[in-house]
Amino acid sequence: MLSIARGVRLALTIAAVLAAALPIPGRLSAQEASAFPTEDGGRVSADVYGGGPRGVVLAHGGRFDKESWRSQAQALAEAGFRVVAIDFRGYGQSRGGDRLPPADDGFRYDVLAAVRYLRETGATTVAVIGGSMGGTAAAEAAAAAPGTIDRLVLLAHGAIAHPERVTGRTLFVTARDDPYADGSPRLVTIRAQYERTLAPKELLILDGSAHAQLLFDTDQGERLMTEILRFLSEP
Repeated sequence: MLSIARGVRLALTIAAVLAAALPIPGRLSAQEASAFPTEDGGRVSADVYGGGPRGVVLAHGGRFDKESWRSQAQALAEAGFRVVAIDFRGYGQSRGGDRLPPADDGFRYDVLAAVRYLRETGATTVAVIGGSMGGTAAAEAAAAAPGTIDRLVLLAHGAIAHPERVTGRTLFVTARDDPYADGSPRLVTIRAQYERTLAPKELLILDGSAHAQLLFDTDQGERLMTEILRFLSEP
């Protein structure tokens, strides 16, 4: 019976992903715009999709912004999640505060602000999905505030100093041949971060060389979205 139930859930998940990808006019527009303060005195601009008690924060990579998550946000919303896609400080209308040292980018505060916003507006669980720079910020946020984030999905994130401080379930994702600028394989660093992170954890290695959010635009995109929905939905 359990295997049948899991199969049904997986089929429904794939159906949600495919339905979200259909080019229906207006379908991918955000449900609402929002903004909220950060601990250091900044302000984060965000788009909010869906509803319900399960929250998800989407944290973009350096070459992207909150709009880059539209398709994934819609798929998550249709699967029953309340989704907050943020613009990091310096992107769009988001700005940092004046309480940080000059060398501190403060991105972790933007993630934590979104997590706090979801908690304060009814979320009982909060996951964070971060791509590249956004994944690094998500991991740093989880390490800085243990227990605040329930699940993490890190898409080819940069290394953080103390991955062993990350709590909750973590899904590491990277393409097998995704290179750094010098040509060295990113997988080596991702695997090292995975090894140092506390369980429960998973490592998903996809085919190809696409980096972080760009994976959604490849032939691995459907599998990636299905795996993310599975990871977020499992008890």
